Amino acid sequence: MTVEQRRILATEIPGPRSQALHARKTAAVSAGIGTTLPVYVERAGGGILVDVDGNHLIDFGSGIAVTTVGNAAPRVVEAVTAQVADFTHTCFMVTPYEEYVAVCEKLADLTPGDHEKRSALFNSGAEAVENAVKVARHHTGRDAVVVFDHAYHGRTNLTMALTAKNMPYKHRFGPFAGEVYRAPMAYPYRWPTGPENCAEEAYAAFVDLVHSQVGEENCAAVLIEPIQGEGGFIEPAPGFLAKVADFCREHGIVFIADEVQTGFARTGDWFACDAEGVVPDLITTAKGMAGGLPLAAVTGRAEIMDSVHVGGLGGTYGGNPVACVAALAAIETMEAQDLPGRAKQIEAIFRERLDALAARHPERVGDIRGRGAMLAVELVTDSTSKTPDAALAGAVHRACAAAGLVTLTCGTYGNVFRFLPPLAMGDTLVSEGLDLFEAAFEEAVNDV
Repeated sequence: MTVEQRRILATEIPGPRSQALHARKTAAVSAGIGTTLPVYVERAGGGILVDVDGNHLIDFGSGIAVTTVGNAAPRVVEAVTAQVADFTHTCFMVTPYEEYVAVCEKLADLTPGDHEKRSALFNSGAEAVENAVKVARHHTGRDAVVVFDHAYHGRTNLTMALTAKNMPYKHRFGPFAGEVYRAPMAYPYRWPTGPENCAEEAYAAFVDLVHSQVGEENCAAVLIEPIQGEGGFIEPAPGFLAKVADFCREHGIVFIADEVQTGFARTGDWFACDAEGVVPDLITTAKGMAGGLPLAAVTGRAEIMDSVHVGGLGGTYGGNPVACVAALAAIETMEAQDLPGRAKQIEAIFRERLDALAARHPERVGDIRGRGAMLAVELVTDSTSKTPDAALAGAVHRACAAAGLVTLTCGTYGNVFRFLPPLAMGDTLVSEGLDLFEAAFEEAVNDV
């Protein structure tokens, strides 16, 4: 690593240079662009972010699951450097290039299912989701799309309609795209009759909604995150995903898995659907695919993807050659270093520590969930009412930041602490980060 893999606090957090840059940000950048932690990074690698004041921060966020292979992973740096020297852009729709094709070939190999597949490349997760819906509607000739409570799918007009959470994503940005219907999520911790009934009852509610409010013959697609991201890292009750996928297949509905956050080794499998053997018709990917460069994809059954007329899909920057070589190098890194296996190792370390924390604070730690290096703790005011405790989550987050640990919260109610460390992070940093989190939690739980 070119970046020393240890935490160093050279100044307060944020330091004076970061504070000065943040003043410039306030004067030049729209106030609508928020900042979770106003430290300004100048170098990064492995599990460490180095800010302009010389602080070395432990990174438990990975740029929201983007830098899975770490920042500046050697294979990615080498591939990007060579490609920039060759050419940076031609637009694949004008004069194509091999790198785009190679990424699509790799996606066909890695994504769930052994059927014939096609892909189209885009810039962001929201673009991928929006194009997946376009493809499903075109293929089926139907309009309606069913999504789920607590879902997050992006910030474009259509994907805001697909997203469940109002603030900050949807508030006063409407009107939104139509023909979007929302079903209950199979959320075991908060299912009214208990987790043991969650899969069956949530599935029954889903079927009833499609039948009574949509009509199976009018439904183009069902879109779901195999583990919900911004909604709170909610794992559907076991069996729920497979039931929904089977229902879709029975009624000619396109089953779309949004794996923008869960994909590419993050959950201990290449894709979260793999854990239950669920094979989606279309799968959307982005975030961890390209080592930090903007690249997204829709991959799916050849007969669905090829049903769109020529020119119906595309975009000026989609599948940019620099991003494509970064993706190929990042995937090569994941394969060479067995990063799905590494995600499971990280999970084992986290689980032991988080379970012990829950045992010490059973009234405040409501639920621990997730898979691989995508884990979360849901915080509540008490175990009986399960009232979400966003104040405690915020206090822990602030204390972690002051100690040099970059963390993220999420959840419909803002009370879920999520952990997304780079899979390039070593065990020593993982353990130190957990030490800092535990200390922050103990401090905050006594003050809030």
